[in-house]
Amino acid sequence: MSKGAKLKSFLYEHIYIPLRILAKSKTSLVGLIIVSVYVVMAIVGPMIVPLDLTPHREKRFMPPSLEHPLGTDFAGRDIFAQIVHGGPPVLRVAFLAAFFTVLLGTVIGIASGYIGGKVDLVLMSFTDIFLTIPGFPLLMIIAVWLMQSRLPVTEPIVALLLSITSWAGLARAIRSQVLAIKKEPYIEVVKCLGLGRFHVIFKEILPNMMPYIAINFMLSSIGAIYAYTGLLALGLLPYSPGNWGAMIHMAQAYTGTIGTGWWYVLAPSMAIIILQIGLVFLSSGIDKIFNPRLREE
Repeated sequence: MSKGAKLKSFLYEHIYIPLRILAKSKTSLVGLIIVSVYVVMAIVGPMIVPLDLTPHREKRFMPPSLEHPLGTDFAGRDIFAQIVHGGPPVLRVAFLAAFFTVLLGTVIGIASGYIGGKVDLVLMSFTDIFLTIPGFPLLMIIAVWLMQSRLPVTEPIVALLLSITSWAGLARAIRSQVLAIKKEPYIEVVKCLGLGRFHVIFKEILPNMMPYIAINFMLSSIGAIYAYTGLLALGLLPYSPGNWGAMIHMAQAYTGTIGTGWWYVLAPSMAIIILQIGLVFLSSGIDKIFNPRLREE
């Protein structure tokens, strides 16, 4: 097969078919559109929409208008520009935290389920400890410690912080799936053919779990967005202008949840909610892409 034919086959299988599956489901299509808009906004938006953080007291708490589509904040700054510039860090942290969660949970789950024995006992005991720890209170404690220690709180560090307990449930679930898959007859056939552990794990076991891993990536992203913006709204992470969680924190401090400037609270809250809805809708489409039975239905 020529390189052109291989490329065409790859695009058909990995681009055209998934998009066609998503297009058949209105819910999944809406989710794809929402997430795509957020991603494009995060990539292109800051280059198009300038962010002016200079206080303009004469423009304080102006309601939505053509000049300021989402109104202005307590300092007279454009809220829409802050939403646009606050999107990239939220998406980066959310997807990075989801990646860490899925990576750690998958590695521990596969190692525990496939190797078994004492390795399984140690890894699952370690996992059970993290399952008993309340996630968000622990995040709050660590965030406060980071703030007091004056260590640089970068986005990768925040992403690791958000994934510190969320991997445990995934690890347990993947271990259960590995225990079931490795008893299948075709796994025994592969072993009898002399193919190594690397082939069994990455060619036979892991592809069968991709639907579950993909769905958990989306769900982990949703949880990370809530946790990240929640910590910022509580003032437990360093303030960054335009960040949605920081906007909610400042809005609560200057306006409360009702009264003058209510749009300052509503704008970042709706930005978070709509993104969550898009990810939930898209996750159902991803499940159909990887799951042949749902695809046939």
